[in-house]
Amino acid sequence: MASELLEALEILEKEKDISKESIISAIEESLVTAYKKQYEKKMDDPYLVAEKVVAKVDESTGEYYVFTEKQVAEEVENPMLEISLEDARVIYPTCEIGDTVRFAADSKEFSRIATQNAKNVLMQKLRESEKNNVYDEFHSKEKQIVTGVVQRSNDSFKTINLGKADGILNESEQVKGEKLRINDRVKVYVLEVKFSKKNLRILVSRTHPELVRKLFEAEVTEIKDGTVEIKSVAREAGSRTKMAVISNNPDVDAVGACVGLNGTRVNAVVNELRGEKIDIINWSENPEELIENALSPAKVVDVFADPEEKTATVIVPDYQLSLAIGKEGQNARLAAKLTGYKIDILNETQAAEIRDEVTSSELDENTEDGTAFEEEIIKEENELIENAEETLKEDLEASETETESEETNEE
Repeated sequence: MASELLEALEILEKEKDISKESIISAIEESLVTAYKKQYEKKMDDPYLVAEKVVAKVDESTGEYYVFTEKQVAEEVENPMLEISLEDARVIYPTCEIGDTVRFAADSKEFSRIATQNAKNVLMQKLRESEKNNVYDEFHSKEKQIVTGVVQRSNDSFKTINLGKADGILNESEQVKGEKLRINDRVKVYVLEVKFSKKNLRILVSRTHPELVRKLFEAEVTEIKDGTVEIKSVAREAGSRTKMAVISNNPDVDAVGACVGLNGTRVNAVVNELRGEKIDIINWSENPEELIENALSPAKVVDVFADPEEKTATVIVPDYQLSLAIGKEGQNARLAAKLTGYKIDILNETQAAEIRDEVTSSELDENTEDGTAFEEEIIKEENELIENAEETLKEDLEASETETESEETNEE
């Protein structure tokens, strides 16, 4: 029995990745449960029935022992915790009042029901321990990509076999139009790992923008070692993705590193995403330059950005307007997500019309201001003339007075 137990422990530790210590702890707990189940009705036995039951398994031999613990008391008030000196000295002749004594149980007396109960407890502990190990493994993979095999499929979700556990790919996380068949191998992004007493629930996604980021990290060594950095990703799953990258080494072309020789790197990601288009652009701290890059492949004439309001007006050639906006507005929408700016796109004709309206309005305002200015000048000139006339009149009067005075003096 002991050798079989040790052999079972070795197998469980290797195959189930469960530590021997946790298995032994589960066995000891199951033995305690089995013991209490067996002797709970024998309340008159001072040795077998106790509140404190201890089980020990010898890791080296596989032998196990079950015993009760009680304190020797002069007067027994609680038989579940205490034992009289007389009863204790039957087993321990030299014990004294206050000593703690142990009484070993004969495992052969365990009934079939109690043994089955111990087995059930043990199996439950083993399942919980295995579930904890699986949870720890996948919790460390949260926000990462893993490879799985499509196992089951229905209208609302698909089950992806990830090895030791299954992932749930809900309908909202599936790419519209992407057909995943049974036994197809796919890469998925681990959204969340939930753990409860009943089950382990792993939620995965094929639509999350971070899936694209992680796929490029796996394909591009320059991203993995930090030479190239992915600054932003905007995605409409199944259709198109825009990704902005920057190089931390002036000798390394960020976009070229992501594309790879003859497009090998970007094509590997595109193939994994079942043909989804990917635009890779250079990141810039200058918002106007960044917005111009984000609207690629459309050509841009000018960009006027307001960093505080996070808005921008973009002017493109007349023949580039539809390309800049994209089919159903997709190109402009992805550019806005990538840059974080609300983008208004105008062609040159529209911009010229707006410019003419603004110029005309400014001229009208200037004309009104000019008329008012002229009126003010005329008013000031009139005041100066009036003042000059008054001064001249005063001078003439003074001159006449002086002449009269001189004539009087001569007489």
